[in-house]
Amino acid sequence: MNTIDNLDFSGKKALIRVDFNVPLDEQYNITDDNRIRGAVPTIQKILGDGGAVILMSHLGRPKDGPTEKYSLKHIVDHLSDVLGVSVKFADDCIGEDAYTKAGALKPGEVLLLENLRFYKAEEKGDEEFAAKLAKLGDVYVNDAFGTAHRAHASTAVIARFFPQAKYFGYLMASEINNAERVLNNPQRPFTAIMGGAKVSDKLELIEALLDKVDNLIIGGGMAYTFVKARGGEIGKSLVELDKLDLANELVNKAEAKGVNLVLPTDCQIADEFSPDSPAYDGPNDQIPVDKMGLDIGKESAEHFAQVILASSTILWNGPMGVFEMDKFAKGTKAVADAVVAATERGAFSLIGGGDSAAAVTKFGMTEHVSYVSTGGGALLEYMEGKELPGVKAING
Repeated sequence: MNTIDNLDFSGKKALIRVDFNVPLDEQYNITDDNRIRGAVPTIQKILGDGGAVILMSHLGRPKDGPTEKYSLKHIVDHLSDVLGVSVKFADDCIGEDAYTKAGALKPGEVLLLENLRFYKAEEKGDEEFAAKLAKLGDVYVNDAFGTAHRAHASTAVIARFFPQAKYFGYLMASEINNAERVLNNPQRPFTAIMGGAKVSDKLELIEALLDKVDNLIIGGGMAYTFVKARGGEIGKSLVELDKLDLANELVNKAEAKGVNLVLPTDCQIADEFSPDSPAYDGPNDQIPVDKMGLDIGKESAEHFAQVILASSTILWNGPMGVFEMDKFAKGTKAVADAVVAATERGAFSLIGGGDSAAAVTKFGMTEHVSYVSTGGGALLEYMEGKELPGVKAING
């Protein structure tokens, strides 16, 4: 793998694609800086070599060009504190201000460019836009695994302009190595835990995993589609009625491949989707018509934990319930506790980005699992066996 360890950056300006798409509150305070901290080792290696760093990223999904809400200027102070360097800021990612500041950058200095997605050309993978970005640096480094599944100008196209000077940053390399460890060299038993809202979101991943895992645990909103497919009464719970046949098909495939498919048997039954809703534990196939399931129940949590604790490799993607509401976070917390306990016993645990990463952060468990991916969608596609444009651009 062509990582930044293969180059001495002394006297060079490294143009690094990072993923600083961090959540901000209404006062523009960063509420979770994991993605920023994930890029620090790469930045420090380049600065330590005597190089200069130019950082480019997107933030949010601006629709009509420059928008105050999505300006990366809001993260400059925090980034400076994290790096211990006074980070300079260019109010554009191309154009005169960016070129002037990049040109004046000295070894040991850091420049952050304005939001790439203020230009529609970024998401379109526009070659001319990529060429303008490429003029800013001597070397291209991709350390943004969270956007590696997008063929955008700054993640895939730009690498063409650095045929002999394109590298993976430490975060990208780490993401790929950990995903490969789970996919191609898992210690057994290997257990995958799938949660979240919809079966359709995880369909390709589930099908790919059926050829690799020993146990497949399914929780979250997607579980009710399986319950309904078996003839259960699920009330107003989340369901994909057009996926009932598919759910039964997956059950049959798991059985044919000798995979232990573990589905919840009980849930937290609530009157409505609200943190204040009255709720009780009951069978998830006997939910009254006017109620809904918002979390797995105690029996399911205990069963899931037993399977997890007996595992040597664990992949977790998706919560067991509406964990954002404390009342309905117990199932997700129970799974997190089991994953931590299994890890402490020597299991390798990969947390698959997105809501799963948010959950382990909420419960203060980030340091107690083996690896927390920064890429939700990117990791899913990698696990499905797809070639990610951002990875291919460096390897190619």
